[in-house]
Amino acid sequence: MAAEETKAGDGAAPAGGEDYVVKDPEAFALNMARMLEQIGKAAAAWVEPREKGEPIDSGPIPMTELVQTLSRVSEYWLTDPARAIEAQTSLFSGYLAVWNNSIRKLAGEGPAAPIEPERGDKRFADAGWDKNLFFDFVKQTYLLTSKWADDLVTRTEGLDEHTRHKAAFYVKQLSNALAPSNFVMTNPELYRETLASNGENLVRGMKMFAEDMAAGRGTLRLRQADYTKYEVGRDMAVSPGKVVAENDVCQIIQYAPQTETVFRRPLMIVPPWINKFYILDLNPEKSFIKWLVEAGHTVFVVSWVNPDERQARKDWKDYIEEGIVFGLDRVKAATGEDVVNTIGYCVGGTLLGASLAYLKARGDERIGSATFLTAQIDFTHAGDLKVFVDENQIRAMEQSMAAKGYLDGSQMAMAFNLLRSGDLIWPYFVNNYLKGKEPLPFDLLYWNADSTRMPMANHLFYLRNCYLENRLSRGQMEIGGVKLDLRTVDIPIYSLATKEDHIAPARSVFIGCRAFGSKATYVLTGSGHIAGVVNPPAKNKYQYWTGPSPVDVATFEDWLLAAKETPGSWWPHWHDWAAPQSGEQVKARKPGGRKLKPIEDAPGRYVKVKA
Repeated sequence: MAAEETKAGDGAAPAGGEDYVVKDPEAFALNMARMLEQIGKAAAAWVEPREKGEPIDSGPIPMTELVQTLSRVSEYWLTDPARAIEAQTSLFSGYLAVWNNSIRKLAGEGPAAPIEPERGDKRFADAGWDKNLFFDFVKQTYLLTSKWADDLVTRTEGLDEHTRHKAAFYVKQLSNALAPSNFVMTNPELYRETLASNGENLVRGMKMFAEDMAAGRGTLRLRQADYTKYEVGRDMAVSPGKVVAENDVCQIIQYAPQTETVFRRPLMIVPPWINKFYILDLNPEKSFIKWLVEAGHTVFVVSWVNPDERQARKDWKDYIEEGIVFGLDRVKAATGEDVVNTIGYCVGGTLLGASLAYLKARGDERIGSATFLTAQIDFTHAGDLKVFVDENQIRAMEQSMAAKGYLDGSQMAMAFNLLRSGDLIWPYFVNNYLKGKEPLPFDLLYWNADSTRMPMANHLFYLRNCYLENRLSRGQMEIGGVKLDLRTVDIPIYSLATKEDHIAPARSVFIGCRAFGSKATYVLTGSGHIAGVVNPPAKNKYQYWTGPSPVDVATFEDWLLAAKETPGSWWPHWHDWAAPQSGEQVKARKPGGRKLKPIEDAPGRYVKVKA
């Protein structure tokens, strides 16, 4: 239909053109009734758990927190009449410019728009946003209002940094939610599609909406992919290996060799427990684990349990002792090697960093090198996740977790999605529920939706000691009576950051490198938290930058100026760094060796447990 618009005259489609007229009123009315029936089912699914008194997931942003934070901003602007008039004048002068622009367009002129969408904003890609006067006016009014609201937060005086960060984040969420692209009547593409199909798109969409509301037991579980096409162990996490040990915190997986000889020193990966480890073994073409095995490494992975009330009291000491130390013991039993190379990803890397100082203090020096993948050691510049962490929010979270002993996986999944709600929430809301289209199969989004629960003691320790108080890099964190001093850690360290990371920003990772006693190799790669890490060389995508050790430059900006760019994946660069520390070649080892009897095939049971 958009193509038809561009053929008429100079490309303009009249506001009352045939694309915007109901063609079959009877069919349209029937479908509206069917749509309302599905909305009723969704409402019933929402009401049911509340009537039964079941605990309801309130989401990562409590309404009281949002109101209190934005009240601080509005208080500044409304308590002073002069400031209030200034804010109103700024907004209405912008509206007047948009109105004048529309009048000139109606008169046949072609004036430049007072405001344009940011480059790459896909919400306004349809030609109707520019060609139709009404939708063009709606678009510009929205963009102007959003920018005005952002400016109010920026210009509000007297806010501490954390409150300003929260206010800016909340305003962004509201702006994304209220975008005209999210509503049928104000989105030209949706409007045309609804009329062309006599509303059948809304019937299909509201049917999915009701299904997703029921699946979330009263909380909308937005589907981002066709989850029926994948199964862990069949379509993803298929690298051959064995579970060689397990306890109530984790399973230890050893992968089968793919070469006749391997490096003497084994490699153990500590993934995050906030997500599942198979992001590193998503499929054979993208598998970092497969690539490591084929490069001659004996690879072990700590596969964390998806916890329930039984793990409620497990804290960081337990995850170190029953995860990392348990893994080191089993690596020794399976290979006979005392020294192990390690890789820690995201919060798994933060735990690995803490364990280095913890084990050093106990005289345990079995970890020979550490690689950190988008892992924060210092949390001064920890990014947008900090908006979810302050004393009041931690206290509310503690009360919420007390009943079950864990944080439900949907909470963390929603928090991560909110960091990029313009990409990970609202496009799927429009596609699924307003266009009525089933989402496509996508392995990465299947993994993203395969969430995990957070044990209460572990999660509270993490939020308070890392995000709130930043104790690890300062030498103030204490685990099991041991005060952690990262300056005692003198092993080789490789730290990877990604350029567009909203979870572990590159600056934050850079600063964390300075906490160790040894000079870390800091590498910056293109893309974000996932795609930047999972970047196989064969894809020939992105690039990476190398430069001096963070301790040898004054600032992150100085490092960027000195850095050298190399096209392609960082994986070969890491291997060139790791190989000299991995020892000579020895005969390949079968999983378990002579001392450990394999329990089951990789990827094991634990990773398949749903939240």
